[in-house]
Amino acid sequence: MALSWLVVLKSVPWSDVISNAPKLADGAKKLWNAVSGSPAQQALPATEANPASAPEAQALAGIEARVTSLEAEAADLHSQMLASSELIKGLAEQNTQLIKRIEANRIRTLWLAAATAVLALVAITGLVLAMQHGA
Repeated sequence: MALSWLVVLKSVPWSDVISNAPKLADGAKKLWNAVSGSPAQQALPATEANPASAPEAQALAGIEARVTSLEAEAADLHSQMLASSELIKGLAEQNTQLIKRIEANRIRTLWLAAATAVLALVAITGLVLAMQHGA
């Protein structure tokens, strides 16, 4: 199981991910600013039609009721879009922080590997010198 994760992590083009993280965050911020900047449409109050009025007035009242309903639905969709955009913005920022931490861990791992290699060389050299002086 761990081997498959290593294969997956090695196959990820980290340089592309790291270079695109700021673009993703900026895009999410632009989306958030664009969506949150446009106000939701306000629903107009419905006027009640007189049931004894002409058929044209009844048809007009029906159309007005449909328009009011559609405006309310559009306002609801706008609020859902704002919530979704806020979520996308948060995820993009979280992704950027995650990428920064992964890159920092990658650099630390490289430094630790180099330090381990140097210590291994020192230990092997010490062992060889000890064996030469002992013989």
